[in-house]
Amino acid sequence: MSSLTLDAAEEIIDAAHKRAQSIGKAVSVAVVDAGGFPIAIRRPDGARPLTPDIARAKAYTAAIMQRPGKMLKKWQESQPVFFSQLSQLPGAAMPIMATEGSLTIKKDGEIIGGLGIAGGTADEDQQIAEEVLASLGYELEFAAWGVAGKPAPSSPGKDA
Repeated sequence: MSSLTLDAAEEIIDAAHKRAQSIGKAVSVAVVDAGGFPIAIRRPDGARPLTPDIARAKAYTAAIMQRPGKMLKKWQESQPVFFSQLSQLPGAAMPIMATEGSLTIKKDGEIIGGLGIAGGTADEDQQIAEEVLASLGYELEFAAWGVAGKPAPSSPGKDA
């Protein structure tokens, strides 16, 4: 079983801050382990005060739901009551945020943590997260819900 080290979390955060600076953004970045527990959270100069908490909730969501926040959006839209209740469960440490900038950290087929980025637009947060994880060799493909090991299809297929 792999784990996400503090050094790996700091590497992700450093890369995210460099990428954000290149587009003129000050973003907070959070990295959590597979159980949603914080490994490292960093808010740079100029980032808004609430962004570390938002980044942590995004990272938590991606880790414990085992899918990027963007993948969870349709599920949340179709079952809003279910999603609103998730954050109220006794074991829930953070709110569930099905949104951009929330990516599951996966290496060698295993989910090892979550990454949350907050401070840019939704698209900017997502782009930074995807580019950073891809550049560091983490996997960005996830199976569709209920289909073990198969990536979600990009378009509907037809039976022959």
